[in-house]
Amino acid sequence: MIQSMTGFGKASLQLPTKKITVEVKSLNSKGLDLNVRMPSLYREMELGLRNQIALKLERGKVDFSIFIESTSEQTSTKVNVPIVKIYIAQLKEVNPDADETELMKMAIRMPDTLKTERDEIDENDWEQIQTVIEEALQNILTFRKDEGESLEKEFQLRIANIRQYMTDALALDPERVQAIKDRLQTAISELKVNVDENRFEQELIYYLEKLDITEEKVRLTNHLDYFLETINGTEANGRKLGFITQEMGREINTMGSKSNHAQMQKLVVMMKDELEKIKEQVLNVL
Repeated sequence: MIQSMTGFGKASLQLPTKKITVEVKSLNSKGLDLNVRMPSLYREMELGLRNQIALKLERGKVDFSIFIESTSEQTSTKVNVPIVKIYIAQLKEVNPDADETELMKMAIRMPDTLKTERDEIDENDWEQIQTVIEEALQNILTFRKDEGESLEKEFQLRIANIRQYMTDALALDPERVQAIKDRLQTAISELKVNVDENRFEQELIYYLEKLDITEEKVRLTNHLDYFLETINGTEANGRKLGFITQEMGREINTMGSKSNHAQMQKLVVMMKDELEKIKEQVLNVL
């Protein structure tokens, strides 16, 4: 079952003094392009976290965020009382008659009047955060699998359409061959020269062999089968699918150049259109 690189996952947990929320979203990318946002308190955990995300998501442009919302009545930011008193004293020296309230308002806006006590990582808290991270990652994986199911249905439809157009094109082959023969016979008749019938038949067979699309039909059929086989595999296979579509394109292009028949060329154009739709969606496959 294929997976999409596009996805979103979210999980949250309420602890006694804080609410933890983890969000993960991803888009398609050639490799893993990971952007991590987390509180500075947990920065020392970032390397291990990046490895954890890489193992789970493998590829994609990934934005990963951890939000910590304090729900406690306490705060780690406090007024630096000694500094505030020093400022007030200095302001009184400048203006002894100033109102105490006004001096307080001025002093509290001065540098270093607030201080934040740095917390240490609580191992129990980090274990709780890890459970939220795992839940969010699992949610985005589920999202990717659901998207992958939709992609698979789309691919199966497009592959079926290409097969049908190819079948319709091959059904026109006898008409195409006869049209080529008639055109050559008419050209020779207009030349008003005697032609060796045996030599003419040999040259005609050689010409028709050069325009024969049987080999392209066989190779294209094999590529279509291999594409379906690959999307039902168990490994990440977006790159492989991209290579297969390139081979499919070569065979379809060769059919178009050999067809030399208006209706067949229309069908080849329709095959190309279906293939382009496949290529666009393959870029989203993990």
